[in-house]
Amino acid sequence: MASYFTSSSKLWFLLLAIALGVYLSECTNITIINYCKETVWPGITPKSNFSGDGFELKQGQSAVFNAPTGWSGRIWGRTGCDFDKNDNGTCQTGRCGTGLKCSEPGDPPASIAEFTLGDTDFYDVSLVDGFNLPIVVKPVNGKGNCSSVGCDSDIRPNCPSELALKSDGKTIACRSACNVFDTDEYCCRGTFSSPVSCLPTNYSRIFKTACPVAYSFAFDDPTSIITCSSTDYVVSFCSSRNQTQCTNQGENVTCNGAYGLKSLFKTRHILMVGLTTVISLGGVMI
Repeated sequence: MASYFTSSSKLWFLLLAIALGVYLSECTNITIINYCKETVWPGITPKSNFSGDGFELKQGQSAVFNAPTGWSGRIWGRTGCDFDKNDNGTCQTGRCGTGLKCSEPGDPPASIAEFTLGDTDFYDVSLVDGFNLPIVVKPVNGKGNCSSVGCDSDIRPNCPSELALKSDGKTIACRSACNVFDTDEYCCRGTFSSPVSCLPTNYSRIFKTACPVAYSFAFDDPTSIITCSSTDYVVSFCSSRNQTQCTNQGENVTCNGAYGLKSLFKTRHILMVGLTTVISLGGVMI
C-alpha cells in the first residue's frame, strides 16, 4: 500500500506539473491595475456565456487574469460596490448580478475592454454602452500594430445633463444615447443597422472627441479596433495611455508610474485549471 501511494503521488505531481506547464505556455496574461483614487471592482465575462469572475482592487493594487487560448470576452470596472461577508451586494455602475463574481453581463453605463484572442488578437475599448471610468489597454512586447487603445479622459464632468447618471448630486457615469432614448438611430438597429445608415451622432461625437481611440458607436471600427500577436496585456483604470509604459519581466509585468502595486492571487486561475486537468486525467487512469 505504501509503495502504491508513493507511485501515485509522484504521478499526480508529474501530471500537475505538466498541466500547469501547458497552461502557462498557452494562456495570455492580462494584468489589471487600479490607478484610480477609489476602489474598483473589475468584472470579467466571456462572450460565450456570462459565468465570469469579479474581485476588488483598492487604489494601487493589481491582479493577473490568465486568459486561456481562444478566449473572447470583456473586462470592465464596477464602482460604488457594497458586498457583504458572503460576497453578495450591488454596485452603482457596471453591476453584473448580485455577487462579487459576475453572473450576468454588466449593466450600462460602463467603459469596456473587449478581447478576442487567437493567432492574431483583436482588442478595443468600447464606450458604446456609456462611460463610468477611464480605461486603457496596452499590449506588452507584442508583434504587429499593437497600439494602446482606450479612454484616459474622464468624460463625467462634461457629460451632457440628459445622459448623466447621478448619485447624491454627483455624476458617477455618462450613459449612451441608446441607453437613454432607446431609438433605432441611436442604437444602430432596424433601418440604421448597417455601417452606411448608422452614422456618428452629436452624442457619440462627444465620446469620440474625448477618447479618439475608443469605440463611440456601433460601427466605429476603422479607428478603434487593433490587432496584435504573441503578447500579454495590461488593462489599467485611470491611467494615461501615452505616459505609462509596461514591460514583461519573467512572470511579472512592470509599469512605470505604478505606485505600491500589490499583486492579488496571481496563480489562482492557473491552479484551478491545472487541478481540474489532473483530476480528469486521474479519473481516466483509475
